[in-house]
Amino acid sequence: MMMSDNAKGRAAHSWKKRGSISSLSNHEFWRKEIHGRIKDSMSTVSYMEEPSQRDDISRLTVQMENTYQLGPPKHFPVVTVNHILKDVVTSYLQVEEYEPELCRQMTKTISEVIKAQVKDLMIPRYKLIVIVHIGQLNRQSILIGSRCLWDPKSDTFSSYVFRNSSLFALANVYAVYLE
Repeated sequence: MMMSDNAKGRAAHSWKKRGSISSLSNHEFWRKEIHGRIKDSMSTVSYMEEPSQRDDISRLTVQMENTYQLGPPKHFPVVTVNHILKDVVTSYLQVEEYEPELCRQMTKTISEVIKAQVKDLMIPRYKLIVIVHIGQLNRQSILIGSRCLWDPKSDTFSSYVFRNSSLFALANVYAVYLE
């Protein structure tokens, strides 16, 4: 009895599947099936990767538990921050004349100094935003506004305005409590 090519292909495919399941080659499978001794075998592959730098970093990070603390244990010290603002701004700008390039650098420097001094107060769980504006006094008016989305029970701000003969400065510190 002759088998069609399609039937031969299906039979060969099923034998190949069996050979791959038992992890024996086709020749070994045929030989063991003929002698009536088919053994169940299992192949395992194992390897070990070298630890990458990313794995070391993930092991070193500490995950903190939630405290479920919804409010600050003590409020942000607005009066102390007002004194810091006044001291820093007046010490940097007391004798300065308005020059655009100098004032651009001074805003960055003053805001970094204010932020560092407020962080030295070690007030936990508050995010600090420091904004400093410096402009020329030349018989003009200016209106500076800001909007923030926050909780009025725990979030607050501190502000100080400075003027000398040629410039004005406005320094703001926003303290937003992180729950």
